[in-house]
Amino acid sequence: MFKISNGKKLNDSAYMQKNRLIIMTQVRDIMQKNVITIEYNKTAHDAATVLKEKEISFLVIIKDGKPSGVVSERDIVKKIAAEDLIASSIQLEDIMSKKFRWVKQDTPIEFAVQKMLNNNIRRLIVLENEDLVGVVTQTDLAEFLRSKLLINGTIENIETE
Repeated sequence: MFKISNGKKLNDSAYMQKNRLIIMTQVRDIMQKNVITIEYNKTAHDAATVLKEKEISFLVIIKDGKPSGVVSERDIVKKIAAEDLIASSIQLEDIMSKKFRWVKQDTPIEFAVQKMLNNNIRRLIVLENEDLVGVVTQTDLAEFLRSKLLINGTIENIETE
């Protein structure tokens, strides 16, 4: 028997059922596969235009067909707007984050969460053989955890009836 946070006891089978959702879930199960990219030789203005048109908060920068960095709304604000620079004269290469964090598709969710927390980042690029295959964001993780909590609540309700 296992005791959970609300004081109820679960048998081994119920405990395993409740926790396997997060233990068995991999990044591929929750990642976004349609990642918007931009070529490295574009300007900050080009990036800002894409961010606005697509209503997104970051872009993956591609050089020679491979991810070479990321640029976010925050990068544009801190490195261009706050410095009163002209976005159309700034190359993405000059403002992008080159040391982006990444994971593989088969990375367990709990490892991805820990990597984001340890590095104080909002998103992880998903690579397979150095190719961009997706992205996982704080929002993706929050939606996954919310659904897990709802499922766990349903399991608890069934067990108490």
